[in-house]
Amino acid sequence: MVSRQIKKAVVCGAGGFIGSHLVKRLKEEGYWVRGVDIKYPEFSKTAADEFLLLDLRDAVNTAKAVTLGANGFDEIYQLAADMGGMGFIHSAECEIMHNSALININMISAATAKKVKRYFFSSSVCIYRDMKPGEAELSEEDAYPANPHNEYGWEKLYAERTALACSRHNNITVRIARFQNCYGPEGTWRGGREKAPAAICRKVAEASNGGVIEVWGNGEAIRSYTYVDDMVEGIRKLMQSDLEGPVNIGSPEYVSVRELVDTATEVAGKKLNIKWVEGPVGVQSRNFSNKKIYSTGWRAKFSLKDGIKITYPWVKEQVEKNQKIKESR
Repeated sequence: MVSRQIKKAVVCGAGGFIGSHLVKRLKEEGYWVRGVDIKYPEFSKTAADEFLLLDLRDAVNTAKAVTLGANGFDEIYQLAADMGGMGFIHSAECEIMHNSALININMISAATAKKVKRYFFSSSVCIYRDMKPGEAELSEEDAYPANPHNEYGWEKLYAERTALACSRHNNITVRIARFQNCYGPEGTWRGGREKAPAAICRKVAEASNGGVIEVWGNGEAIRSYTYVDDMVEGIRKLMQSDLEGPVNIGSPEYVSVRELVDTATEVAGKKLNIKWVEGPVGVQSRNFSNKKIYSTGWRAKFSLKDGIKITYPWVKEQVEKNQKIKESR
């Protein structure tokens, strides 16, 4: 039995990168946590008190995910989605629109039916339009008139509005974070769903000193990369706040893809040549105001170099383990 005094939370997407880190954080804070996902965390044992393998595209499974005794859950964190890096977003538009829409509609409906008090939804800066480098930062309200660059962004925008509509008509407090690119240890690092920092770290780790790596585009696209510990801290600050509506969470450090590659090679201590090749790059730039999340006292603590110093050795370790497995076959 779970004590009434202990706060209880369910983290959907707990088998994924940010979700698994969030579970650890909630446990550190003394929560009783149920993790839910279609898969277990890939790189470490879950810290959740209980973990349910459920496909949240099914409304029956969603109801199971949020059901807990007579008193139920205090908080729901909805991070489950069909997503990945730019290559996946570019090639799997139908799957993203279908799967993530079902999950998000089911989740907010189940949370409302169970009268959960607080609900967190992980949205994305992909809801914003393509921008030019150096363009003035966008506030959350600047998402309209809507013009997301990809279908992943359109689905997230719809899910935001669904959650907010349910909040207006039911007694449920909704908090929405628009994530910038997140990276760190225990994130997907191969297979097509990895984000740029992990992909670059993998390519650098696999390359011999003085060798060549291929990178999509021309290196001029501008991004902001947020270390996972900063992201999780932002989630907790937002969930505890009285901020209504979507809130941007991300590092204020803007870098080009070329600078990302240079950072990874510097951390690795390698000299590499870059071959820029055609591929799905995404927007030219995205620049966002963090004014709303700053009002909670949150600030990103990790620079890109600080985060890569932690992430690169972890990715390098995975690459070496994978090579040993191949050699042993």
